[in-house]
Amino acid sequence: MKVEAAFIFIAPNTDMNKHKALIQTDVLNLNVVGVSTYAQACEVAKKFVADGVKAIELCAGFGNDGIAQVKKAVENKAYVGAVKFDCHPGFDFKSGDEIFG
Repeated sequence: MKVEAAFIFIAPNTDMNKHKALIQTDVLNLNVVGVSTYAQACEVAKKFVADGVKAIELCAGFGNDGIAQVKKAVENKAYVGAVKFDCHPGFDFKSGDEIFG
C-alpha cells in the first residue's frame, strides 16, 4: 500500500491551482502544492485530508503561527510536520509569520 503524503510550500505570488505536482513512486504518492497565504494552506490541507493524505509537511516559510493554523485546520486527521528556519533566508531572514501571518 502506498503512503499518501503532501508538501505545502508558501511564497508570494504563488498560485495553488498552477504551482503543483504529483510525484509517484512505488511506495509514496507525494502531492506538492504552493500557496501564497496561510488561509490557502489550510484550504489545501483540508482537501488533502479529504483525499486520504495522512502526512503533511510544511516548508520553512511557515512560521509557528502558520504551522499551528494548518494543524488546527486538519483537526488531527493527518500528521503535520515542518521544515524549520527561525528566520528564512529566502524571505530576507524574516519568519513566515511576519510575511504571511
